[in-house]
Amino acid sequence: MTIAEIVATVLLIVATVMVVATAVALWRAPDALTRVNLLGPTVGIAVPLLLVAKLVVDFSENGFSLWSLVRALIACFGVWILGSVGSFYMGRSIYGVTVTDVKYAKRMRKQAQTIEADEDEV
Repeated sequence: MTIAEIVATVLLIVATVMVVATAVALWRAPDALTRVNLLGPTVGIAVPLLLVAKLVVDFSENGFSLWSLVRALIACFGVWILGSVGSFYMGRSIYGVTVTDVKYAKRMRKQAQTIEADEDEV
């Protein structure tokens, strides 16, 4: 194995460990909002490490290529942008479903108490 292959292998192992750790954390997360926030290490670090590993292997086989570097940078920034926007929208939608508005809940409870009759009144 060449040095580049060893470097790429180490990067792949680190990325794999991060993905597995994220999967275990997702299984142990108490609610959906926490699960959305746990995707950060995979999107932010593991996927770019995979891209860098591929770039290292390409550079060792074909030499430096500006086009390969540009494609890897575009893919890396694209993953970061799409991951952050997707995480934002998932978090907002889950927050809207899982969190109860306290004022609204009190108002609805008060209306339900005024409408419902007790057993003594019936």
